[in-house]
Amino acid sequence: MITWRRLEVTDFPLVAQWLAQPHVHRWWYHEFTMEAVERDFGAACRGEEPGEDWLVSVDGVAVGLMQRCRVADYPEDFEALSAAVETPKTVATLDYLIGDVGMTGKGVGSTMIRWAVEETWRDYPETDVILIPVVAGNLASWRALEKAGAVRVAEAEMEPENPIDETLHYVYRFDRP
Repeated sequence: MITWRRLEVTDFPLVAQWLAQPHVHRWWYHEFTMEAVERDFGAACRGEEPGEDWLVSVDGVAVGLMQRCRVADYPEDFEALSAAVETPKTVATLDYLIGDVGMTGKGVGSTMIRWAVEETWRDYPETDVILIPVVAGNLASWRALEKAGAVRVAEAEMEPENPIDETLHYVYRFDRP
């Protein structure tokens, strides 16, 4: 059974551990010291910024992280996405990771994404579109999106999080049913 709850400060050691895992760090190019995790996730946990971080558990064991926000709440991200594809002001986006490598390749990612999409339609009634840019080289991520029902709507040059990546991104879209 998969469950979800908002990320809490007490989860930061686990998030730091996940960010240090090679399969996560490759695509989530974050520092993973406790100070860096506090810097990157603390404001959302305290409600000081509009983005949301969700801890995902399978059978009571935390396995991943889901982030959600309205893109317009982050002007630089909105500008970059708008340059790539038509982006309504009400568009939302998601980001996700599976920290436990033993849970990868088992459908957890696509299940997490489907959940987040359904919750977004419920929680953000003004949002009719979810757009998710993914580095083209991140095969596991874009395949999880496709399994969850997303449609690739664009290829775009965007600044990657990890400097070793090419700039090519695939942009995926969910439309409100």
